[in-house]
Amino acid sequence: MNASTIRFVDKWLGIPACAVLTLVRRLFDWRRPDGPIRRVLVLKLVEQGATVIAYPALKAVVDRVGRDNIFFMVLEENRPILDALDIVPPANVISVPKGGAVRTLGGILGGILRARRERIDAVVDFEFFARSSAVMAYLTGARRRAGFHSFHGDGPWRGDLMTHRLLYNPHQHALYAFLLLVEALWKDPDPLPALDVDLASLDTTLMRFVPSAAETAAVKRTLREATGREEPRPLVLLNANASDLIPLRKWDGERYAEVARRLLADDPELFVAFTGSPGEAPPIEALVRQVGHPRCVSLAGKTSMRELLVLYTLADVLVSNDSGPGHFAALTDVDIVTLVGPETPKVWGVLGPRAHRVSIDLPCSPCVSIYNNRLSACTNNICMQGITVEMVLAKVRDLLAARRRAAT
Repeated sequence: MNASTIRFVDKWLGIPACAVLTLVRRLFDWRRPDGPIRRVLVLKLVEQGATVIAYPALKAVVDRVGRDNIFFMVLEENRPILDALDIVPPANVISVPKGGAVRTLGGILGGILRARRERIDAVVDFEFFARSSAVMAYLTGARRRAGFHSFHGDGPWRGDLMTHRLLYNPHQHALYAFLLLVEALWKDPDPLPALDVDLASLDTTLMRFVPSAAETAAVKRTLREATGREEPRPLVLLNANASDLIPLRKWDGERYAEVARRLLADDPELFVAFTGSPGEAPPIEALVRQVGHPRCVSLAGKTSMRELLVLYTLADVLVSNDSGPGHFAALTDVDIVTLVGPETPKVWGVLGPRAHRVSIDLPCSPCVSIYNNRLSACTNNICMQGITVEMVLAKVRDLLAARRRAAT
């Protein structure tokens, strides 16, 4: 199910469903959100990059109820990064299958029934203002439900289905948004959305991905088959794609090709590899042919999620559109250059000491936010077009030089 279909279903089915269930709750549901919390379900159906950012919040749940008592509902296509994080037991992951609206809705219904069988005490909705996840949270039967609420038009309306309602703060990084939802779950709901929590006291540490020797050897074989070199270093990875959730984030592919050509001209030992999913392989292979250099290869569709993380541990620099791969790479020690335009890094920026960004300041940017359901009226992403090849090259060259100095 693509992003436009998800938004369509969420609007035209979600709004009436939220309205009906809100009426049911106010007339007939007098349950108090009390009692101990033993089992927690987290809802985060889309965006694998956001799942990485949510890792500290997931760990906070595990610290309170134990690893065996955390459950996670996610679209099947977005599950791989959750498995790589290894914070939720695989048996506790409720995967919603893709393959059309009917199949997906059937999977959601099955997930709700599974949650009721598991006797979930509490639900944390990480989907900000999605109506579908609010409906799902209520239908699980959990007494406690934490999520963001539109108090006075503060984001899309999705009824009144949460017991622990928070106000979304657009001035904080999304990492804190997820953490504070977890913190709120253990609070008295009556004072909310006022939340007396010291942000400095929260553990914001991301997981560090450490591959096994066998995993490293397997990815090295893939690199050797692609490049013909046993240890292709320095290695620069280019992620030239952006998800269809926000296509405005995409930097032109021809500019990625030009970056590759000029980096290869800089250093006779350097290799460039383009990455991507299996579905992105054809356009990526076309870019590699456009570069036309023996030290430029395509790895699109040739790695699983875990193998992609291993690849990051073997690379020096990743250049990426503002999308999931930048966040995945933050779990490793590769230097990450993110090209940022229609969104703000203050909220969705890649975390960690090796995160770098290239952007230009325009009065119209950022133009997408949680409040507008991450939609924009813009049809001409000049915020991305204004990022030049020279700007990206300067950043990558500086990082490669710094890594050479550190190595010596």
